[in-house]
Amino acid sequence: MSSTPLRHTALDALHRSLGATMTDFAGWDMPLRYGSERDEHNAVRTKAGLFDLSHMGEITVTGPQAAALLDHALVGNIGGVKPGRARYTMICRADGGILDDLIVYRLGETEYLVVANASNAQVVLDALAERAAGFDAEVRDDRDAYALIAVQGPESPGILKSLTDADLDGLKYYAGLPGTVAGVPALIARTGYTGEDGFELFVKPGHAVELWQALTKAGEGAGLVPCGLSCRDTLRLEAGMPLYGHELSTSLTPFDAGLGRVVKFEKEGDFVGREALREAAARAEQNPPRVLVGLVAEGRRVPRAGYAVVAGGEVIGEVTSGAPSPTLGKPIAMAYVDAAHAAPGTPGVGVDIRGSHEPYEVVALPFYKRQK
Repeated sequence: MSSTPLRHTALDALHRSLGATMTDFAGWDMPLRYGSERDEHNAVRTKAGLFDLSHMGEITVTGPQAAALLDHALVGNIGGVKPGRARYTMICRADGGILDDLIVYRLGETEYLVVANASNAQVVLDALAERAAGFDAEVRDDRDAYALIAVQGPESPGILKSLTDADLDGLKYYAGLPGTVAGVPALIARTGYTGEDGFELFVKPGHAVELWQALTKAGEGAGLVPCGLSCRDTLRLEAGMPLYGHELSTSLTPFDAGLGRVVKFEKEGDFVGREALREAAARAEQNPPRVLVGLVAEGRRVPRAGYAVVAGGEVIGEVTSGAPSPTLGKPIAMAYVDAAHAAPGTPGVGVDIRGSHEPYEVVALPFYKRQK
C-alpha cells in the first residue's frame, strides 16, 4: 500500500456535502456515485449529468517549436490541428506500446493543452519533457492550474447557453474556445467520454465551486444531476470508448487496439515509435491481431476484466471491461477476440465466469449511439 496521501480536487468538500461515496482513483479521492449509479447513468442519456474531472492531467506545451515537439513526441499530426480545435491521439514508447491516449487542444499558434489520463499524467509529463530536448518549446505541468467540470447529456447545450454568451452553436465536436461561464473565465471544450453531446470546462481551481453551483442551479429544471466515476465507466463502455489499463496498455500498439488510424505516418519528420509502428501495421495486415468487439449477455451474469472468452472449448480472447448496461438492460463487455470469431453474430461464443461458460452474442461496437 502506498502511504502517499490522496489528492483532493477543489470540489472535495462539495462532493461530501452531497453525500458522495468517495473512492481512490489514480491517487485522487474522487466521487464514485452520489446516489444510484443507474439513475446517474440514465440522467446523462436522457437529460444531463455534472462531473468533476479535475483528476485529469493537464500539460501545457508552448514555444516556437511546440507543434514540432508534439509531432515528434506523439503519433498524430498535431501541427495540422487548427487553433481552437482538438485531436484525439496517443503517446507511444519506442517499441510502439501505448503509454497513454490523449486529447490535445490547440489554444493558439504556439500553445497546446495536452490532457492525459489521471493514472498516466506523470508518465506523459516525463516523456514529453524528455522528448523536448533540442526543441525550442517548454513543457509545463499545469495539473494544479486547472479544475475540470463536465456537463454531459442532451440537455447540456441548453443549460450551458443560459450561463454564457460564447458561441456554443458554432462550437464543433472536438473544438474549444475561451469564454466566460457564469462569470468565470473558462476554456469551453465540446468533448466528452459518455457518448452524448456535452462540454468540458477548464477553469481555475478557485472558481470550481462557484461554477459547479451555477451549473447545478441552471440545470434544476432540466433534470441535471451530479454524477460519479461509476456511471462515467458504464457510459463510456456503452459508447465503445477505450479506457487505459483495460483496452489500452504498453503491451499493445495502436494497431493491436484497432486504433491504427490515429498513427499518421505521412507527417513530416521522425516520431517516437515510427519504425516499430510501421512493423506493427505490416504485421496487422498479414496476420490480423485480436479484434476489440462487443459482447452482450444472454443471461444475467456480468463479465469482468480478465475473464476468458471461449468458443468450442478453446480460449479465443479476453474481456477488457464489463458491466451491467442500464441502456440495454443486459450485461455487456468489450473483449479482444481472435479475428476468426470477431464477426457480429459469430455463433458459440461464451465467457468463462468462474468455470461456467455463459453464452454471449458478439456485436459491433459501440453498443449505443446517440441520435444526432
